[in-house]
Amino acid sequence: MCLWCETVRRRTVESGFRVDCELVLMSNNNFSDDDTVLAALALAARAPSVHNSQPWRFCVGPHSIHLHADTSRLLPYTDPDGRDLIVSCGVALHHCTVALAALGWRAHVHRFPDPARPGQLAALELHRGPPDAVDIAMAAAIPRRRTDRRPYSSWPVELGDIALIGARAARLGVVVRRCEIDSQLRSLFADAAWSRVADDRYLAELASWSGRYAATSGVPARNTPAPERAAPLPGRLFAGPALARSAQTSAADDNGVLVVLGTLGDDDVARLRAGEATSAALLTATSRGLATCLVSEVLEVPETRMALRETVFDHTHIPQMLVRIGWPSVNADPLPATPRRPLTEMVSRLDGARFS
Repeated sequence: MCLWCETVRRRTVESGFRVDCELVLMSNNNFSDDDTVLAALALAARAPSVHNSQPWRFCVGPHSIHLHADTSRLLPYTDPDGRDLIVSCGVALHHCTVALAALGWRAHVHRFPDPARPGQLAALELHRGPPDAVDIAMAAAIPRRRTDRRPYSSWPVELGDIALIGARAARLGVVVRRCEIDSQLRSLFADAAWSRVADDRYLAELASWSGRYAATSGVPARNTPAPERAAPLPGRLFAGPALARSAQTSAADDNGVLVVLGTLGDDDVARLRAGEATSAALLTATSRGLATCLVSEVLEVPETRMALRETVFDHTHIPQMLVRIGWPSVNADPLPATPRRPLTEMVSRLDGARFS
């Protein structure tokens, strides 16, 4: 019965389910086996999302998985046009395909398969296929990945790592550009930050989604450091930041790099693909031992987003996500995982029945 067995060194307990993701990279001949499905979706649900809103739902059929946007989790003042929501779902989609590949199932992804149902973002048609070393490494990176908003160390990021990230994103139709953090870029980020600070509705929404304790969504205080003036780029003003920085690392020594992911178009298909490429970038970096942090505030203000398009892509591509990448400080405390909603809230069968 067991064809492959690898370990991701993770065990998670979800309300209503016990999912052994040690990674039970164990495969059955029958995809409809609930343990296989839930092992994959538990890893898919570890995907990062805007404000950790987790705006997705999965419907499971006998030989397929269907990804839907959960628009009830749209952030109207952070993300009024739903771009961040679609990108977030794209990250979850790629996490899902990676997990399935490691479990011995290849997914043929049909993006927006039904024009009459725009909320259905993707249908994954599944076929048996043995995992390779890359599948295992990428899946193993999922539970290890964290959004690390702290300063990175002075160690340089190798060009080969950035090239590998770019190559994997290119397979998904997304361009990755490394950009220098110069005065022009800092000015764009400052403009976006000031625009956000002036919006009381945005600030109220941000406060309601951050600083929480014992919640299953949102960004906990323990995962956010206080703003630092010397930081290469300003971060979001999350509520009650409580994450301590390493005394051995200062923002002035941060030698991380910033990459921008861009697409030719700006429709929902492009945004979904951008999310998939974002996942590929994050998991590749994590598998190489690098720390990562998604950066999207500058993209949420139309004026600064278009200015970034001109600065980075010379109008050829549209920026969809930025990722900060660097070596974590040697003495930095391990980051706790951010919370996740129970799988019972986001997974159902294709016929509408819930998993029991």
